[in-house]
Amino acid sequence: QVQLVESGGGLVQAGDSLRLSCVVSGRTVSSYTMGWFRQAPGKEREFVGVLTWSTGSTYYADSVKGRFTISRDNAKNTVYLQMNSLKPEDTAVYYCAASGYSGSLYLETRGNYAYWGQGTQVTVSS
Repeated sequence: QVQLVESGGGLVQAGDSLRLSCVVSGRTVSSYTMGWFRQAPGKEREFVGVLTWSTGSTYYADSVKGRFTISRDNAKNTVYLQMNSLKPEDTAVYYCAASGYSGSLYLETRGNYAYWGQGTQVTVSS
């Protein structure tokens, strides 16, 4: 059974940084394409970024490009979402997700991911 556990959320001010962590148990994190999504109150869950299993390359939504970075620590079986220059519109519950897809495509759709964490709240005040 694969489990994902996010942590690192909190309340910050605009312009601050946060790093979210997603610990993967059940299989090695390097076996998965890992995605990050977020959901603001009253809105659909949206794609934030992805790190591919095959090449380790990353791709981001336009709204976070240049500010957010996804990385992976295989020794800790953990994926990170480094968030810089945070804005109030980044306020949401952030979720990590895992897919067994081993290709090089960037998976942006929720349905591509079989495993999800419980989410961690990020609140950015202005």
